[in-house]
Amino acid sequence: MPRHLTRAALTALPIIAAGLAPVLATAPSYAAAEAQTSTSGGAVFVQTDDLGHNSVVSFRRDADGHLHRVGEFLTGGRGGVEQNVPLDSLASQDSLTFDREHHLLFAVNAGSNTVTSFRVAGAHLTRLQTVRSGGVFPVSLSAGHDRLFVLNAGGSGNVTGYRISPTGRLAALPGGSQDLGLANAARPDFITAPADVVQTADGDHVIVTTKANNTIDVFTLRQGGLSAPVKNPAASAVPFALSFDSHGRLAVANAGDSSVSSYRLRADGTLQTITAGTQDGQQALCWLVGTGDTFFGGNAGSSSISAFSIAGDGTVSLTGTPDGVVAHTGGGTGGTIDLAITPDQEFLYAENAFAGTVEAYHIQDDHTLQLVDTAAGLPQFDGHGMEGLVAF
Repeated sequence: MPRHLTRAALTALPIIAAGLAPVLATAPSYAAAEAQTSTSGGAVFVQTDDLGHNSVVSFRRDADGHLHRVGEFLTGGRGGVEQNVPLDSLASQDSLTFDREHHLLFAVNAGSNTVTSFRVAGAHLTRLQTVRSGGVFPVSLSAGHDRLFVLNAGGSGNVTGYRISPTGRLAALPGGSQDLGLANAARPDFITAPADVVQTADGDHVIVTTKANNTIDVFTLRQGGLSAPVKNPAASAVPFALSFDSHGRLAVANAGDSSVSSYRLRADGTLQTITAGTQDGQQALCWLVGTGDTFFGGNAGSSSISAFSIAGDGTVSLTGTPDGVVAHTGGGTGGTIDLAITPDQEFLYAENAFAGTVEAYHIQDDHTLQLVDTAAGLPQFDGHGMEGLVAF
């Protein structure tokens, strides 16, 4: 896809919203890897989403945030690309996710309708298992509470759950699949596909954003499996990425007006809006990651990162700079997509679709970002490219 068309598609997001509104390596021992990780800083993983042979590129992360490429590990599946994507093949957040409890990395294979799990040892991966995703065109994953939930974007869309065993193997969760009631093709259009799936900290709910439907769907986990979704109307257009603040309130990035909303989740699955949407004046804020009460949003159309703060009462405001913009990725032409923050909340990593890079930023006390390193040589977007980013 020509690059000028992709930028046009990003610019048109608010208009669209209004119209739709109402390889494999042998891993070192776990103990040795943990010792290596603690002294070197950690690891960063990038999913290539290659259409022929999907893979995960791994980097060793120094204590100062610098990245050193370690290897590339095949998933055994194929990547995928949604229709009419502007710069992000899967148009989603969390297509790659890390389960710290089981030390597993999970990756979607959108072109194969499968999910692959890897055993993680430092920056090395050992492929463990590949299972059917439970639907068509998986785009997002959420691991926690000994469960993995997969968001499938194709066709009517669904959420499918798996139990993670003590050995890291996946088994279907009884009653753990629910339909989203969408009307997508098997390879969905980027604006009509759902974008993100997360589990709440208590494990009682699973939440999904549906983008063009402008809903935030909440499923309750019961003894018999997942309930039917409570479809909450989003307070702002094109809800995309999901995160939580330190009080368990929901923070949502909205691509339509480049804003962040906040909600209080009730036990019955309904949402109470706190802030309808604090806009950052950028284009297509899609990705959102947080450090408790400070959140960073990736503006795909502006190649920038904005900072937001959530106050004690749950209201959202810009922070870091007067306009909230704390970084211009790839020199302002990177095409900001996935973001990831290290567990110690010291570093933020940004994936740049057009530049084919991952940038490392040190998070300053005033919520601004200082660039410390750039890892190049990753797939650049030209109608298709990488998507999925994990840092630990």
